Amino acid sequence: MMRAGRSRVALTALLVASSLALAGCGSDDGGPASTKPAGKEKTDGENAGDGKKAPEKDAPEGVAPGEKNPNGTPAKLQFTSRTIDGKAFKGASLADKPAVLWFWAPWCGTCQGQAAQTAKLAEKYKGKVNFIGVAGLDKTEPIKGFVKTQKVGNFPHLNDQKGAVWKKFGITQQSSYVMLDKNGKAVEQEAATTPGQLTEQVARLAG
Repeated sequence: MMRAGRSRVALTALLVASSLALAGCGSDDGGPASTKPAGKEKTDGENAGDGKKAPEKDAPEGVAPGEKNPNGTPAKLQFTSRTIDGKAFKGASLADKPAVLWFWAPWCGTCQGQAAQTAKLAEKYKGKVNFIGVAGLDKTEPIKGFVKTQKVGNFPHLNDQKGAVWKKFGITQQSSYVMLDKNGKAVEQEAATTPGQLTEQVARLAG
């Protein structure tokens, strides 16, 4: 009898220990226990341990990483790019004067037909209206070749192969002109124009 009593006590203790062990492997809802350390989990966009927002991995489209838009610059001119010679270009440099942005591609027949008149108007309104070519849809060498062959090197051209500036201005096809007043507001935006129409538009823009 004494030995049977001791066996029942031992069996009861073993069952209690097993129950506690199982409870330690489960979560409150009966699922598997969490392996994450206790404490506040970091939220998306925060650095672990400091609670601070992590810096954005990518800068806004058309803006150089870490660069802030210049104060007072019109929204349309808040972009950066590179010229066909690799020089940095800021849209803010076009502020305070009307601007003509010509979106073109080197293989575009319409663009080739507009080149001479565009260069002529850029020369005529030099110092009064900013002219900028925005080249895309091809590689650097054909773009440079177009500028040289078509003799439009008297105003800057951007090498916008990735289409960041095209996208900012909502351009979907070449050739397109976008004309901005001195406050950066778009006053003319068409897919393509004849030399005569272009001349009239730029004259109105210049005032």
